[in-house]
Amino acid sequence: MKKFLVLYMAPAFNLEQWLKIAPEERELDEATMKVGWDAWIAEHRAILTGVTAGAGKTKRVTADGIEDVKNDVMLYSIVEAGSHEEAAEAFKAHPHFGIPSSWIDIMPINPLPGIGEV
Repeated sequence: MKKFLVLYMAPAFNLEQWLKIAPEERELDEATMKVGWDAWIAEHRAILTGVTAGAGKTKRVTADGIEDVKNDVMLYSIVEAGSHEEAAEAFKAHPHFGIPSSWIDIMPINPLPGIGEV
């Protein structure tokens, strides 16, 4: 089995707009989405290798220094599958797509020789 990094993406602007919605309305939508996530996880638990977690605020480090930035990464997971295509297929009907303009990026994790194992 191969390991894959899964990034759950949504435009930062959409999330800023989401936070402007009345809390009662957001809570109902969040509860609906949680039901979908719970069902998806129950169905796909075998491919998940660890915790799916939220990505917090971003510090970008460049040769010029460090700065606070916003990006479109919301969450991440690491999954195991027989192939890249197999990993992608598992996410075709994921509840993350309930977020407008969202997408999911899935990429192989390629260990670097001599740097340590993943």
